[in-house]
Amino acid sequence: MIPRYSRKEMASIWEPENRFRIWLEVEILACEAQAELGIIPKDAPAKIRKKADFDIERIDAIEKEVKHDVIAFLTSVGEYVGKESRFIHVGMTSSDVLDTSFAVQLRQASDLILAGLDRLLAALKKRATEHKATICIGRSHGIHAEPTTFGVKLAGHYAAFARAKERMLRAREEISTCSISGAVGTFATIDPKVEAYVAKKLGLKPETVSTQVIPRDRHAAFFATLGVIASSIENLAVEIRHLQRTEVREAEEFFSPGQKGSSAMPHKRNPVLTENLTGMARLIRSSVIPAMENVALWHERDISHSAVERVIAPDTTILLDFALNRLAGVVENLLVYPERMKHNLDSLKGLVYSQAVMLALTEAGMSREEAYKTVQTQAMKVWAGEGDFLSLLQADPVVKKHLKAHQVKLIFDDSRYTKYAATIVERALKLG
Repeated sequence: MIPRYSRKEMASIWEPENRFRIWLEVEILACEAQAELGIIPKDAPAKIRKKADFDIERIDAIEKEVKHDVIAFLTSVGEYVGKESRFIHVGMTSSDVLDTSFAVQLRQASDLILAGLDRLLAALKKRATEHKATICIGRSHGIHAEPTTFGVKLAGHYAAFARAKERMLRAREEISTCSISGAVGTFATIDPKVEAYVAKKLGLKPETVSTQVIPRDRHAAFFATLGVIASSIENLAVEIRHLQRTEVREAEEFFSPGQKGSSAMPHKRNPVLTENLTGMARLIRSSVIPAMENVALWHERDISHSAVERVIAPDTTILLDFALNRLAGVVENLLVYPERMKHNLDSLKGLVYSQAVMLALTEAGMSREEAYKTVQTQAMKVWAGEGDFLSLLQADPVVKKHLKAHQVKLIFDDSRYTKYAATIVERALKLG
């Protein structure tokens, strides 16, 4: 039987033992269906299942001679089964076994990726809830814009990974197809009921038209989904890296006792985990284009896709599984500094309230163009170090014609930026 896997065993999915075990299960299930149809003796499947096994070293030795992995596998199995082995693989072609088994492996990998997404979503949910009212500066172009909350920041990433989970579930469903249709997919040598039987037993669905191989647009969509998830990982990783910069230092990766940041500079605390994640995201995305190029095969099939998939399937799923769980750990242990966030928010001496001032002036009767010009004039003085924004506005004769000093001061209020923060966070968390 096909084993189940925990998160730590992603690599095991792609080991020869698991691959050949799935091949064997596909072959035995096909025998069961053939027996029900009267194509092979009724008692053959039970005898085959009881004795069937394989030897990986023997398979490798045979393949060196025959240069064909499925033939080598069948030969090894036949040495265990004996005379009933003649009923194995009846009417089937190699891709019937390879593609159906590949679908099972991708489903196994999908389940571990989904588990990683669930862990990350749980971590983001907890921290977003914790910091839904923790005010900080929002940035556009890397420049201070207007206040937001750290919880709203994290909620945005939570929503992205909730969408990632939805895409992953769809991708898992799309690659969950079974193909046992013979040499060019016409069922000339095998009854479609065999394919239906095997599909049901493995939790797959029969491929609509297989042409011997399962169409690779399914796999392209699968790897594209992994690439998008990797980009969402990088998006959050880059945010944390920026927040950890010395000049910002609003949040940082946990720095464990005994950890060292630099071989030369003992003071260093570097964002190494999120930097690693940025690099891993690049590698994961690199599998997308080859998967897309696998779609265009010659006629009913060739094997140009095979070499690509033998590399990108294990490499990409293992990397993504690792990256999701690493990022979850980063979020779970993230050090957050609310005082530093408030310090940075105040560092521009009130400039972050410029839009609120402009809107108040337009409400008081000024044109938008005049209000913008008036506010910008005083804002540029603050940039030049000539004072604080509130005082300059209160002294501006144009502003004084429309707003009293205490009215201007009331505009410098963070509550307008946080009053809907809980609503935004809760709306995002409902997606999970």
